Amino acid sequence: MNTESVAVTPEEHFQDKVNREVKIEPRDWMPEKYRQTLIRQISQHAHSEIVGMLPEGNWITRAPSLRRKATLIAKVQDEAGHGLYLYSAAETLGISRAEMIDQLHSGKAKYSSIFNYPTLNWADIGAIGWLVDGAAIMNQVPLCRTSYGPYARAMVRICKEESFHQRQGFEILLTLSKGTEAQRRMCQDAINRWWWPSIMMFGPSDDASPHTAQSMKWKIKRISNDELRQKFVDVIAEQVKILGMTLPDEALAWNEARGHYDFGTINWEEFWNVISGNGPCNRERIAARIAAHEEGAWVREAASAFAEKQRQRSGGKDEKAVA
Repeated sequence: MNTESVAVTPEEHFQDKVNREVKIEPRDWMPEKYRQTLIRQISQHAHSEIVGMLPEGNWITRAPSLRRKATLIAKVQDEAGHGLYLYSAAETLGISRAEMIDQLHSGKAKYSSIFNYPTLNWADIGAIGWLVDGAAIMNQVPLCRTSYGPYARAMVRICKEESFHQRQGFEILLTLSKGTEAQRRMCQDAINRWWWPSIMMFGPSDDASPHTAQSMKWKIKRISNDELRQKFVDVIAEQVKILGMTLPDEALAWNEARGHYDFGTINWEEFWNVISGNGPCNRERIAARIAAHEEGAWVREAASAFAEKQRQRSGGKDEKAVA
């Protein structure tokens, strides 16, 4: 019986691997658009971790107890580590860390819109942990199964640490909810201010997201923006009852037919305004990152000089050994 071999294009071979759940590794062939999509997503994620240190780091010295200071320091340190993992993962795609940072500073690269809102009091640190990190976990757990190997492996540890951050935040709000009337008001006020920005974290609705369909096909994403947002609302709508607080949404109600909570309309004008650089703290956040980068130049230069010195010493020993 005669059989004819059918030529398989690189794109078809790539998609077949993705469909079979075979991880794509840095040396594997990949479509250029896949590579660029990953660079955009991973670098944005890394930038978000680094910029996200700013609103919380601002409260380390003002935390109400030594225990709170220690746990907040640990959390901010975790976020620095997450940025490091993610920059390293992105570098495997052929982009340098310096280029990614330049893109952040120039405004070419984005970071999560949530970090452009101010932290006005201690309750905000609790709300960030519970709502912001809770939204991050909801979004990031599926990324542990993303199709690109280095990204998926980095996400495993990041998600474990983020779960600690969420518990820390909820515990802060729970303590306030059991405190004085002033503390309870502070707790409710923080929830009111962070709720809508938190559900905006999942990005635009599916019909307005230009990257979702292709990212789902390539299994970079596993669950769409709107599906993740609904899961988050369902979880938080129940957890807020434990706090004895409410969510600032009059439309929030359990829908028996859907098996989900209905919720109000998101202010997409605000979302796009913040994304475009016009949020309450956009300029402040970028200015802080640029200043830190410039002030840390001597550290990078010293580290490079030390690494070169070690390389030369190692090379000299190798030469003597050969001789």
